[in-house]
Amino acid sequence: MKTVAIITAGGAGLRLGSSVAKQYLLLAGVPVLVRALKIFQQAKVIDQIVLVVPPDDLISVRKQLVDKYDLTKVIAIVAGGKERQDSVRNGLYAIAGICDVVVIHDGVRPLLTEEMIIKVVDAAKSDGAASIGVKVKDTVKQTADTDLVEATLPRNNLWLTQTPQAFAFDVLQKAYAAAVSDKFYGTDDASLVERIGTKVKMIAGSYENIKITTPEDLIIAEAFIKNKVGTIVNTRSGFGYDSHRFAAGRKLILGGVEMPLDYGLMGHSDADALLHAICDALLGAAGCGDIGRHFPDSDQAYKDISSIILLERVKNIIEAKGFLINNIDATVVMEKPKLAPYAAAMVINIARTLEISEATVNVKAKTNEGMGFVGNNEGVAVFATACVTERKTNGSKAQG
Repeated sequence: MKTVAIITAGGAGLRLGSSVAKQYLLLAGVPVLVRALKIFQQAKVIDQIVLVVPPDDLISVRKQLVDKYDLTKVIAIVAGGKERQDSVRNGLYAIAGICDVVVIHDGVRPLLTEEMIIKVVDAAKSDGAASIGVKVKDTVKQTADTDLVEATLPRNNLWLTQTPQAFAFDVLQKAYAAAVSDKFYGTDDASLVERIGTKVKMIAGSYENIKITTPEDLIIAEAFIKNKVGTIVNTRSGFGYDSHRFAAGRKLILGGVEMPLDYGLMGHSDADALLHAICDALLGAAGCGDIGRHFPDSDQAYKDISSIILLERVKNIIEAKGFLINNIDATVVMEKPKLAPYAAAMVINIARTLEISEATVNVKAKTNEGMGFVGNNEGVAVFATACVTERKTNGSKAQG
């Protein structure tokens, strides 16, 4: 049987109070949306994924999220609608060929598990419709418009509905057709199915399966993730330094950002001194030598290579030894151009490559007040420090 997941991430996330939509915010170094997508990517019961995002994000999401994180099950990326229900309907239209079961999940619920997906899919196959949820733990009061209590509801059979929800494809199509005809908007997909007389099976999920809506939700989600990683065993720091001479006919690239200058930095790779210094700091913290040992300039494989690729490989090297990255701090010393307009983009590049929070990456800039080779505008120097932690999970070293 063919099962397709529709992942909704079409909202702007205004309640979070961030300039970045909540589905793209980093959660322990990985975008919230990617964390959810990765679970569906690895779930064997899911054959294809349809991703729904804001209309303006269709191209960038494909390049920066789907392709970067190798999410091969995503067969379509479609534009969201005004309401969540409109977005799901657009996702349904994108399903091609025969489909037996549709799973719908909020892209800002990043802490679901493969087990939840399996359970709702199995229930949808047998009952036609199912939803993950949790039993209400608090006493529920029903009030009038005056906020005076009218009734205390028995909580034994009350559930808080979550996603994923799963449905027989024909049942969901019928429910959406009826909703469009009646101009009805429900608070979830299960409510549309209930309107046409199909019973929805509730499946016990997890109280950790939270929806990222407020800044507090991000903090709670980070805590859940850190708790699963394990206990800190050892904290180590490393120092990195790199310098490159200016040269004509080269691009000036720092932190993965190309800066407008008539000349760039001389080097075997792209000569990104900032990322090279960070690589050395990380390798030093983990006791893994230096960048020259791993990527020698005598090897043509590294000729003009992007240092973003080198940084990603360094991340893999230190994680293989059981280290996780805590934070990065770097200082770029150069006379011109001014670094400030590009620093934020550098931080984003570094954080995404290392899969850590942007808040744990700091890039500063200084001039050398006209002194030395930097002061004479002959080149760039960078100093970097990195802090890593060695962790153990269930008695063995964690691999990130």
